[in-house]
Amino acid sequence: MDEATFTIEDPDGNTDDVTLPAGLVDLFAEPDDDSNAQVVGDIVLMAFAQRAHAVVHHQEGQVDEELEEIEAATLDQFEERFGQTFGEATGHQH
Repeated sequence: MDEATFTIEDPDGNTDDVTLPAGLVDLFAEPDDDSNAQVVGDIVLMAFAQRAHAVVHHQEGQVDEELEEIEAATLDQFEERFGQTFGEATGHQH
């Protein structure tokens, strides 16, 4: 099976490689010819938004104000990238 490897680099220059089946990346590509890197970037932002939302809204106990600010910033980035809110995209509103 064909694979595609993507390199993620953090602001400090550390890198990590992620290898995925090439067909998986193609499966999530939009018909407007998104690059494979853009598809992976989209999925990364979606995953982080989903995780941030879960931490803030679906855990027991008091949520730290900093976590709420992080979630809000992540959801703003989500809306900027995808042109819709996280709630609109997922059908999950609070």
